[in-house]
Amino acid sequence: MKKIVVLLAVMLQVVLVSGQSPRPYVILISFDGFRADYTERFDLPNFKTFIKEGAASEGLIPSFPSKTFPNHYTLVTGLYPGNHGLVDNSFFDPDRKKPYGMRIREAVTDPYYYGGVPLWRLAKEQGVRSASYFWVGSELKTEGLHPDYYYDYDQSVPFDKRVDQVIAWLGLPEKERPHMITLYFSSPDYEAHRYGPWAEETKQNVLSMDSLLGNLMHRVDSTKLPVNVVVVSDHGMSELTESPETYIFLDEIVTTREGSVTVSNGGTQAHLYTASPAKKDSLYTLLKSKEKDFTVIRREDFPTQWHYAHPRAGDLLIVARPGKYIVTGDPVKFRQEMNLGAKFGAHGYDPDQVKDMHGIFYAKGPNIKPGSKVKAIRNIHVYPLIAEILQLRIPPVDGQLKELKPIYRK
Repeated sequence: MKKIVVLLAVMLQVVLVSGQSPRPYVILISFDGFRADYTERFDLPNFKTFIKEGAASEGLIPSFPSKTFPNHYTLVTGLYPGNHGLVDNSFFDPDRKKPYGMRIREAVTDPYYYGGVPLWRLAKEQGVRSASYFWVGSELKTEGLHPDYYYDYDQSVPFDKRVDQVIAWLGLPEKERPHMITLYFSSPDYEAHRYGPWAEETKQNVLSMDSLLGNLMHRVDSTKLPVNVVVVSDHGMSELTESPETYIFLDEIVTTREGSVTVSNGGTQAHLYTASPAKKDSLYTLLKSKEKDFTVIRREDFPTQWHYAHPRAGDLLIVARPGKYIVTGDPVKFRQEMNLGAKFGAHGYDPDQVKDMHGIFYAKGPNIKPGSKVKAIRNIHVYPLIAEILQLRIPPVDGQLKELKPIYRK
């Protein structure tokens, strides 16, 4: 008994001398495409309880473009897409002369495309274990660049099974237990794309996500560990209507014959890569003369607040105006097959112009001040907060801890 008392006294002294408490845990959860106003609009009881007991921002402002891959990677690196290199869900790399795309496995798992130091790598470099049940950038096959525990993305894995694994990780012996965990859900993005953000189908799915969060929090609380849960989304969603006026038919405004122009279309913007400066100038002049439902911008003229001047973003960028959407292929056939009047969802627009693009940021746990609120914040600031909670030193990034310091407590 005396030895135990002495040991506890020594451990307490170590904590007091170091000035740090035992390292907490963080679960970073993403609900893809979850709009900033869903919680109130659909009256979500578990999300509201989470906010009441934790902290919330008025919204989470994604980086441009407000797409899934760039913004998930921004959340775990603290860098704008133009600085970490993942500039869209799909793009063309002019140095390698190869495309990158969400469904190109050899590209998705290739470290070449991923800049910055994601949270799991930061943790590993400082002796902290990590895990990921899906996240952009977590599947890199090079040792040291992926979390200690991770899965290759498989959208068919039931959401409940993902939650089960997170709880299992928290139940591992202390030396094996990850302190940094990411968890990804593809809803309600899928339903909102198909039916629109205000459809009954989308509402029912959002309510399902609310139940999922309630179950997860109940099980996290039962572990009795000092777990902080950070809930985010990568972007919001706008409602569009199927009509000829909604669409910009790319094949009617630009020709890509003989490889002089390479196009990567993202719907709300299309990246154009040209074979020469002369071709870029002539194409820019041509597109400028056709501007109506879009704006064409040279890379050197990108708005500075985008932080987007990366070669992978194209020599020229066609940016659809809010409510418009770029499509490729046979315009005649597309118009014939259109479901006139139907609603659908789209994202990718400039979040500083279209508030529909704003997502959510909620947090709860021992390092979060209950009941605290902050204004809408940019998603680059999530990284330094999580690193601070995990007691990790960070490299220079675009995000700043001061933006979320009001909700943080030691």
